[in-house]
Amino acid sequence: MTHGDALIVTANTGSDYGAREVGPPEVDDGLPGGFVQTSSKHRFPWYVRLFFWKQRRRYGEVLEPARLWGRSPKVFAALALLYGALDRRSSPLEPALRSLVTVRVSQINWCAFCVDINSATVLRRGIAEEKLAALDRFESSPLFSTREKAALAYAEAVTFSDRRTSSEHFTRLRAHFDDDAIIELTALVAFQNLSSKFNAALGVEPQGFCAAAPQPRPAADGDPQDRSESG
Repeated sequence: MTHGDALIVTANTGSDYGAREVGPPEVDDGLPGGFVQTSSKHRFPWYVRLFFWKQRRRYGEVLEPARLWGRSPKVFAALALLYGALDRRSSPLEPALRSLVTVRVSQINWCAFCVDINSATVLRRGIAEEKLAALDRFESSPLFSTREKAALAYAEAVTFSDRRTSSEHFTRLRAHFDDDAIIELTALVAFQNLSSKFNAALGVEPQGFCAAAPQPRPAADGDPQDRSESG
C-alpha cells in the first residue's frame, strides 16, 4: 500500500500518475495473480467505491490492495485515513525521505507491489534513478546524506526480525531529527511494515507503475534477505 506504501494511497487526490477520464464509481475485475481473488460481483459499500473512484482518477485503475482491504470496509477506511495523516504536507519528514524509507521497508518484506508503486513516487519526488537503484546499499553509497542514512538504518533495524534498535541508532537520529520527528518516522516504518507484509502475504503483484523499481533480490551468498551492514 503506497506511495508510501503505498497501501491505499487514497487519502490524496492528486493526479501525478496521469489521470484518465472516468465514469461513475464501479468495481472492475480483479487482477490476475495473488492468493485471494475478489469477484467483480463483490458488493462494496458506497464509501469504499468512492475510494476506488479516487484511485482511478489518480492511477487510472483501482489498486489491488484496496480491493482486498475493501472487503473489510471499516478497517480499509481507518487505514486510508492513517496513511493520509502520515503523508501529510506538514509532516516533519520531507516527502522524498518518506518515500525512500517506504521503498526500503518494502524491499525487506518482499512486497513487489509496494516497491513498484512507491518507486514511482520516489522518482516523482525528485530522487534520481541511480540513487533509487542503490537504496539497498545506502550505507556505503555517497548518494545518500547522513540524515537519510540515519533514517534508513533505523527503518532496517525496526523491520528486520533479527535486529533491534539501539542507542547508536538514536544517537544518529538525534543529530538530524527531534523526538517528534523520530516518533513520526517510527509510525511510518510501522505502517509500511503492516502494508507490505499484508500485500506480500497475499501475493499482490506489481501494477507496472515503475520500470526502474529496485525489486528485492536474494543476496549473493544465498541469504534470502538482502542485508546491508547498517546494524
